[in-house]
Amino acid sequence: MWAIYIKEVRQFFSSLVGFLALLVFLLMLGLFLWIFPDTNILDFGYANIDGLFALSPYIFMLLIPAITMRSFSEELSTGTFELLVTRPVSELQIVGGKYLAAITLIAIALLPTLIYFITVYRVALPVGNVDTGGIAGSYIGLFLLGCVFAAIGIFASSVTPNQIVAFLFGVFLCFVLYQAFGYLSKLGIFFGKNDFIVEQLGIDAHYASMSKGVIDTRDLVYFFSVIAGFLLFTKTALSARKW
Repeated sequence: MWAIYIKEVRQFFSSLVGFLALLVFLLMLGLFLWIFPDTNILDFGYANIDGLFALSPYIFMLLIPAITMRSFSEELSTGTFELLVTRPVSELQIVGGKYLAAITLIAIALLPTLIYFITVYRVALPVGNVDTGGIAGSYIGLFLLGCVFAAIGIFASSVTPNQIVAFLFGVFLCFVLYQAFGYLSKLGIFFGKNDFIVEQLGIDAHYASMSKGVIDTRDLVYFFSVIAGFLLFTKTALSARKW
């Protein structure tokens, strides 16, 4: 599994596409947080980086499927998947190695954004007058959100040998799980607590909860359950190809 993990990470950084993906992510966040007038932190007047956590999920919807679209699609299209499964590694180890590589890249993408927190921390009046607990909870929630999107993207990559189709399918699934249930809960067709239950099926409700700085066990269980579910779907999709 570790050999697959190292291979995936090296392959990502050995191409210009990998660096461009990270650069685009950081550039877009930088423009929205520090340049564009409607979302500029300096013009907003409050020492927080809420804009980072509001914008990142939508950037992740495009960035992470772009990172994961080649995970299995490339193996399937080039015929190397058959060689991979003949090695002394289980399908679960193959999925685990590729998934760990994907979330490592997500962590690397998020690491430079700590500069934004340090900057806001220093420019606050007085210095350090920021909601550190809320920001820490938001970072944990954002990383878990990225982990969920990575699991979804790898699953999308396992069902088709076409990388473009895998990318589009991954974006669609990420959007549905993140936003669709929130929209459905507001349609007015659900009564009593049903609208709340529908809303809780989506990622957005749990991500918003963690962004308040409160690490709720229910939110953690939700994130880990969705991740485990999509990794299991990926393993099942790969097993079906052997049958």
